[in-house]
Amino acid sequence: MIHRIQILETRDTFEVQPGESVLEGALRQNVALPHDCQLGGCGSCRLRLVEGSVTYDEYPFGLTPEEEAAGYALACQARPQGDLVVSIAREEACAEPAPHIAVVRGIRPLSADVLHVDLEIPEIDALDYRPGQYLKILGDDGLPRSFSMASVPAGGHVDLHVRRIPGGAFTESTVSRLKAGDELQVELPHGSFYYREKDYRPLLMVATGTGLAPIKSILESLMDDPDCPPVSLYWGMREAGDLYLHDQIQGWGERLYDFQYVPVLSRGASSWTGRRGYVQQVVAEDLADLSEHAIYLCGSPDMIRDAKATFLERGASADHTYSDSFTFQRT
Repeated sequence: MIHRIQILETRDTFEVQPGESVLEGALRQNVALPHDCQLGGCGSCRLRLVEGSVTYDEYPFGLTPEEEAAGYALACQARPQGDLVVSIAREEACAEPAPHIAVVRGIRPLSADVLHVDLEIPEIDALDYRPGQYLKILGDDGLPRSFSMASVPAGGHVDLHVRRIPGGAFTESTVSRLKAGDELQVELPHGSFYYREKDYRPLLMVATGTGLAPIKSILESLMDDPDCPPVSLYWGMREAGDLYLHDQIQGWGERLYDFQYVPVLSRGASSWTGRRGYVQQVVAEDLADLSEHAIYLCGSPDMIRDAKATFLERGASADHTYSDSFTFQRT
């Protein structure tokens, strides 16, 4: 049976054929819905069910039962059970993605497996994106790779933190050959992971790996802002050498209001005197009540799924929890 889907904010409608997901039906009819991995892992296509219900062939990894109970669904995997009214509300207007040619201005190592890539888009006087969003780079194989922008909008300049993935067609092969002056095809901005100023709640920022990049962008945008709320940043890595911005972050408290930084190592050497374990569990040890926080999660799908479940048990609001899951497709 064909089902009719209506988007609450725009009143746009489209039809989903039998066997299609909500996202597949939207894309077939050129209706824009936020999305990225299309595998149910990243959570970029999360929407709220206003009317109707959905089911899943396999329950998506990027959605917790608590989020589902709060009325959320993942469009890329959701099969409508009837007509739907859905909300994809964005609290702030975002620029539409556009293609550009970016010029590599420099590449340097941040750690043994993370590179800092400095890009410039000469045709743009001022890039328009929300701190926390990401761009896509079109590789030589024609496939797009997504990377969060680690810098605040400043002219046509943008920074990336690129982790080398062993055997990765882009991160190991293409990036290793890049040099200053090389050009890349990029498209930006993408994503719904960005700071919601209207929340005005204490900020809990939780990252693993290069999930720090979009959080860095958000926090840099709040530096020296008299309206900056209290900020707690928990960053999980395996070993001390992986904390590639550790020294820099320790200085952020001079420009952020009531800033707390907690690095967490899962495989720290005996010389490590800081916190140990999984970053989401350390947060749970420190903060028993999360009902008043705005929570930003970025990193591995496992961390994000476990963090959502753990934090919701401690009173976190699903409406004030934002996530960006880094999947293997971003290599």
